[in-house]
Amino acid sequence: MRFGGLRAVRLAVAVLVLIPFAWLVWAHVTYPSDRTPEGAYLRVMSAVNRGRPEEFFAYIETRAQHACYTIRDYRKRSRDLVLATYPEPERSRLARLYEPEATAPDGADVFALYARRRGWMDRLRRDLSGIAKVERKGERATVETVRNTRYPFRIRPENGIYGLTLFTADLVAEAERAARDHALIEKAAADYQRAAAAQRR
Repeated sequence: MRFGGLRAVRLAVAVLVLIPFAWLVWAHVTYPSDRTPEGAYLRVMSAVNRGRPEEFFAYIETRAQHACYTIRDYRKRSRDLVLATYPEPERSRLARLYEPEATAPDGADVFALYARRRGWMDRLRRDLSGIAKVERKGERATVETVRNTRYPFRIRPENGIYGLTLFTADLVAEAERAARDHALIEKAAADYQRAAAAQRR
């Protein structure tokens, strides 16, 4: 009796372990590849539902990703120059303004900043729904949802993953702005350095 009871417990434990494992294997096998528009869209949707925009950084297009790194790099260089050369109170004001992007560890973190700051996550959360149809044309694809919202994707040539193009124009414009701001910061920093050197003479 005791042996039969132990055997039943072992069997129950094995079933409890195997069912979730089998479900994970099945989900992995049936989940569309991110080298399809459907798979990329579903990964974006999953990250949005979890409130984690950095998790779908891999599913925005390459130009948008590069823009995020450009923003971070220019803001870091600008902040470093400001801290080294600008007088107060301008030093503290600009250092604080540039800090979020300048101290972001990665391009994905920059993207997450903008996604939250500009309400992209809220917009996506309202509009995302099941896939009604997918249109493909060359390197581009459009996922249309059951709510009739259309999401444009483009193949990322370096890895074949589909990237959402929705935020590219905004991020590229922001990267260009960061570059322009940096040029002004450099000019002002040079003026402050010359003024400081003249005072020391």
